[in-house]
Amino acid sequence: MTETAETAETTEQELTDKVVASFDTAKDERFREVMQALVRHAHAFVRETRLTEEEWGAAIEFLTAAGHITTDTRQEFVLLSDVLGISMLTVAVNEPGLDESTESTVLGPFFVQDSPEIELGGDIAGGATGEPAWVAGRITDTDGNPVPGARVEVWEADDDGMYDVQYDDGTLAGRAHLFTDAEGRYRFWGLTPTPYPIPDDGPVGRLLDHAGRSPMRAPHLHFMVTAPGFRRLITHIFVAGDPCLDADSVFGVKESLIRPFGRHEAGTPTPDGRQPAGSWTSTTFDIVLREE
Repeated sequence: MTETAETAETTEQELTDKVVASFDTAKDERFREVMQALVRHAHAFVRETRLTEEEWGAAIEFLTAAGHITTDTRQEFVLLSDVLGISMLTVAVNEPGLDESTESTVLGPFFVQDSPEIELGGDIAGGATGEPAWVAGRITDTDGNPVPGARVEVWEADDDGMYDVQYDDGTLAGRAHLFTDAEGRYRFWGLTPTPYPIPDDGPVGRLLDHAGRSPMRAPHLHFMVTAPGFRRLITHIFVAGDPCLDADSVFGVKESLIRPFGRHEAGTPTPDGRQPAGSWTSTTFDIVLREE
């Protein structure tokens, strides 16, 4: 290494050290730890890639565009976190799967508070289009004891690959919540999940296109399960056999969450006596919660 290169490296390191030290006076220990680590890694990235001013300017423009397109119902920064695998890595760090509890996956950008409540066996579709699907299961703790009264929040896209909040009419559809019975059982009608692209008309979509990556998500149904004394579970179930399972754009697929959706022809009796006009599917998803 030449003397000039050594001098440049020393100058760069001195700057990093100075910025890291500027957080020494932070009152919150965890805030200080996170910010100092962020500075070290971000500075290391700039040094490793020899980032140009033009490239950093493009990054600022990208983040600005992500902010401009973000709304109450469209979170471009969640999409960015998802497609970079940061969302799933955060899940892995916080939910290492060390026991028999159900595995977690990403929340996604389309969760909405205050979904409508349905009774056991009710229908979450609310007018959303798609093939009916009967979903049932039991929620237990890691010892196999039932968890009665657990809140089961579910949401999914319609057969056009759109969530209700992506439409302009303000209608809630394809989402609801229900509560488990005394034996920890739940059941509802939803829609057979189909593959769909994440919103790719913004900066994240352009990033994927530039990288030659597909925006497609493997077909899935979202779950969020909460109960007093248990850790909140955020997860999906995925449709067995779908070709998108190996190329999910947000890296959310886990083997334990793949479920067969058995198809039944029109006229086949349903578990609750419903008479769908056409074919329907059914699946079972038992859930194990981890205690706090």
